[in-house]
Amino acid sequence: MSPSPSDPATAPGATVLSVEGLHLTVGAGRAEAVRDVSFSVRAGEAVGLVGESGSGKTLTCRSVLGVNAPGVAVSGGRIDLGGTELTALGARAWEQVRGSRLGAVFQDPASYLNPSLTVGRQLAEPLRLRLGLKRAEARARAVELFTSVGLHRPDEVYDQYPHELSGGMLQRVLIAIAVACGPELLVADEATTALDTVVQAEVLELLARLRTERGLALLLVTHDLAVVAEVCDRILVFYAGEIVEDGPTAEVVAAPAHPYTEALLRVASIGDWQRRDLAVIPGRPPEAGAAPAGCRFADRCAFAAEACSEAAVPLTVRADGRRVRCDRAEELALSGALSTDRSRQEVPA
Repeated sequence: MSPSPSDPATAPGATVLSVEGLHLTVGAGRAEAVRDVSFSVRAGEAVGLVGESGSGKTLTCRSVLGVNAPGVAVSGGRIDLGGTELTALGARAWEQVRGSRLGAVFQDPASYLNPSLTVGRQLAEPLRLRLGLKRAEARARAVELFTSVGLHRPDEVYDQYPHELSGGMLQRVLIAIAVACGPELLVADEATTALDTVVQAEVLELLARLRTERGLALLLVTHDLAVVAEVCDRILVFYAGEIVEDGPTAEVVAAPAHPYTEALLRVASIGDWQRRDLAVIPGRPPEAGAAPAGCRFADRCAFAAEACSEAAVPLTVRADGRRVRCDRAEELALSGALSTDRSRQEVPA
């Protein structure tokens, strides 16, 4: 019997995704865009990847999906999905993994749906091909899935074309397609960016419910720290192709350990709805392939010392298990310089 749409994909707590020492290059010159990225995601866990445009978060997730653009290459490291080494897969093997073990939801759902086919047919097709369901069974399962993602009148939606549905409805359709065959991991790349705030909240609530019901692992790429704070258990902060901080969401938001994380939180100003001034992070991140001698954030960091520009900074594990790439992290934490309460900060000399 094929799995029910509500069956857990993987045993609770099991490691679903393991990325170890990932290096990615771009362009003919093979400029290094992602450097030595390592992290894991467990069943039922939501991990958020945040950072400015070009930080490497989307490249990393697209490497997990095996859909990087031409010119992007994995130059080192490994990506393991439940015992399957993804970086070693050929094209045919990838087709067996995507859709069945890996699901994906992107920013503009209309561009990922065929405008000439009804949305029901686009959901029923993978159910027939991958699960071996007959036509009537696939339709019944598709309607059940449309119901599970909160689409009203799912029988009618089944026979509608993409242009007849709103953006929020299309995103729900894409989520239904992504989870139809019981994947272990769902990758959501800026999945709520183009939606209004009410629909965004509904989609985020839907993703949270689906991962709870199914034990689904969620990898969420976004520039919106407020979204991560609401949805994710853990945050990975990317800067210039590297992870600079990794820790439980509540702890990172309350007490960031890296100056870049503090700067992102200051710009986002989560919960500060009365703020009128626009905060910015001065300067620009280095170009892809640039390799500063020391900390890559040093020239934009308010807390940088001369030593920060002299040698590469490793990603170290703190006593509490959080990871941070900053030589001054301990003294900044002790001084309270990175507190999200700006009025209580003391910047060390």
